[in-house]
Amino acid sequence: MNALRKTFFKYISLNIAGMIGLSCYILADTYFIAQALGSNGLASLNLSLTMFSTMYGIGLMIGIGAATDFALHKAENAGVNVSLVHALVLCAIVAVAFALLVLFGIEPLCYFLGADTETFHMTQTYLTTLLTFVPFFLLSTTMQAFVRNDNNPKLAMISMLASSFANIGLDYLFMFPMSMGIFGAAFATGLSPIISLGVLLFHFVGKQHNLHLGKCKLSFRRMGTILSLGFTAFVGELASAISLFTFNLLILGIAGNIGVAAYGIVANFAMTAVCVYVGISQGIQPLASTYYGQKDTPSIRFILKYALSTGFVLSAILYIAVFVFAPNIASAFNSEQDAGLQLLAIEGLHLYFVGYFFACINIISAAFLSAIAKAGSATAIALCRSCFVLVPAAIICSRLWDMTGIWISFIATEAIVFVITFVSLRKAMKGL
Repeated sequence: MNALRKTFFKYISLNIAGMIGLSCYILADTYFIAQALGSNGLASLNLSLTMFSTMYGIGLMIGIGAATDFALHKAENAGVNVSLVHALVLCAIVAVAFALLVLFGIEPLCYFLGADTETFHMTQTYLTTLLTFVPFFLLSTTMQAFVRNDNNPKLAMISMLASSFANIGLDYLFMFPMSMGIFGAAFATGLSPIISLGVLLFHFVGKQHNLHLGKCKLSFRRMGTILSLGFTAFVGELASAISLFTFNLLILGIAGNIGVAAYGIVANFAMTAVCVYVGISQGIQPLASTYYGQKDTPSIRFILKYALSTGFVLSAILYIAVFVFAPNIASAFNSEQDAGLQLLAIEGLHLYFVGYFFACINIISAAFLSAIAKAGSATAIALCRSCFVLVPAAIICSRLWDMTGIWISFIATEAIVFVITFVSLRKAMKGL
């Protein structure tokens, strides 16, 4: 098991590093917008993040689903990579759908997400710019998953870090020296997947790769299989999108744009935690799928045990750091030094992150179940996290305890889903 332990930590460490890079550029967006545009800019960004999570989740669904399909059928993919061809077709279909949304539906979308007279213009500008780059986001996420599954997790990590750090630099350049406002922030974010794709092209230099394009018969059934295998990853991101959307609407009724800005601080730091767990999930996916295909039960159990243990330890470290530095975090994003914003953000950071002790288990377990072809159980966990439990909990808790209830509802949701996760894991492991 020593060799497997070494491989395990290699895969998850590289993916965690790459995902932390992703969270860094989201935080950079938040920080620069807060400094340049104040609480209304922060609120506009938070309203827009619902679509960012949705877009990124679709990319993960296609990429991880197709890469899992690739790992489970390596012999079939020896010539033309059937999984990759189908993934690219799916990317094209989704890109067209988003293009139509930008052309004909951006204004009602902004109002639907909660924009008002103070935040509409910035929300519209950010979303229009961001969604124009959807094809590149989809391709980048898909190719990262394939390169990772083609025995090159290091390059996938480098591509994520390169795009993240370039985004941070461009954020600063566009928003301050060039004074491009919220358009500059969205434009910098849109350029980041193009940089990632440029790095990933190095995987195809030489002949040591197994990703070959060519003609193959397209199958709607194969596309359905890919989407089902990646659906857990999508719903995991959809959980973030739905929680953002639900919480934004509830908070607008409780504390207005200041409340949404405070939630924006909490939600953006929460994405750091989610990125860590997604990094673990993406790291174990190639390993779990490969060993499941080989019917190697001891290795599968080892991967699950180490993944959950790693996630829980990182959750503890993250919570301690957030709890201790909550006032500093809130102050850094409160450029107008609004006392109400400061208090709301501190309370949110202290309470909200308790939920990640349960969420880490739920997110990693759902990804693991999907990787071993238990898509039904994985989807059930993801759907409960994203809407079936979350939305009722948020409505009930917010009515009982206002803003405090918003934070508590996340903890309650993840704790309830944890019970479902525990039962699903036990059932799946008995069946191996």
